[in-house]
Amino acid sequence: MKIGYSFWGFLGNGVTDTPDGGRSHRRPLIDALLGRGHEIVFLQVDRDRLEAGDDLGDAYTFGAGIPDIDVLFLEWRWPIEGRNTTACGTQGHTCDLHRQAELLQHYTVRRRTPTVIWDKDRRLREDSIWRRIRNVEVCEAALTPTPDAHRLLFPVDDALLHGADPIALASEDRKTPLGYVGNQYDRDDEFDRFFAPAAACFEHRVGGKWTSTTCWPHVTFLGRIPFNAVSRLYSTTLATVLLLPERYAAVGQMTQRIFEAVLAGCLPLAPASIRHVEQFVPEGLVVRSGDQVIQRIAALQKIAGSHQHAELISECIGRLELFRLSHQVDALETVLDVATAAAPPRQGAA
Repeated sequence: MKIGYSFWGFLGNGVTDTPDGGRSHRRPLIDALLGRGHEIVFLQVDRDRLEAGDDLGDAYTFGAGIPDIDVLFLEWRWPIEGRNTTACGTQGHTCDLHRQAELLQHYTVRRRTPTVIWDKDRRLREDSIWRRIRNVEVCEAALTPTPDAHRLLFPVDDALLHGADPIALASEDRKTPLGYVGNQYDRDDEFDRFFAPAAACFEHRVGGKWTSTTCWPHVTFLGRIPFNAVSRLYSTTLATVLLLPERYAAVGQMTQRIFEAVLAGCLPLAPASIRHVEQFVPEGLVVRSGDQVIQRIAALQKIAGSHQHAELISECIGRLELFRLSHQVDALETVLDVATAAAPPRQGAA
């Protein structure tokens, strides 16, 4: 198929001062689709070139207009006050939402192009009109997605799973007991309950955009760090805590933070309130309070570098099978087929 792919983010490292969790999994997904014979044209601006100064060569095609495509695939964008809700050309404006509206109107509504919406941030309302249109299929990165939506998890490259060596990872010098990389968005309650108490007891580091931190004067916030520094931070960190917004935890939507940590050998402690938590981490890494986080880290310090430590890392790597890239591409191709079969006859170009 020729897929028109709309995303607002980067394929490479991008720039430090911007949120884009998709950098950890977007390019492997796209490369896998290309490897299966699909043609892809990107329908938003080339931010790698324009903002980061990265030339990704001829491997990828960007289309600023309205190219002919078989399927429209959207990483769903939503209104962000003061950013994409402002007038074009005003200071701080980003045109992702306007462009998405243009794509939906032309392809989905006027031409009845089969459309797949990947609601990665759970921002598409359950009563959204886009869930009721015949030629639209919705995907969510949750183990229990919204009824009538499809499961499409954040993928981790098969090669990374095959190459992960638990013994080597366990042998690394993990001088920092506790760490976290990620932005603050809707995570205050979980941070206060699980991370902050442990931060008072152990050396730690928090990377990411945290703009309201007065409640935790004892916590060391690094600010945003470059994307390619995430693995380096985790590779010297013993444990992290998987902090999820409630709207994610309630449906078992795990972010890319789990495989960023695990593949660097950093053990993920997971709050028991996360739905399907047992599918994400071994029972011994499930926590129910800040005190349990402290106890788990103290216990992990005693086994650091041992065979037992390597076995625990191995168990965590095994849990990442859930996110295996090849399985997610299979799932996406199935959804593309469903969307194509369900779409009414296409209308001619205007």
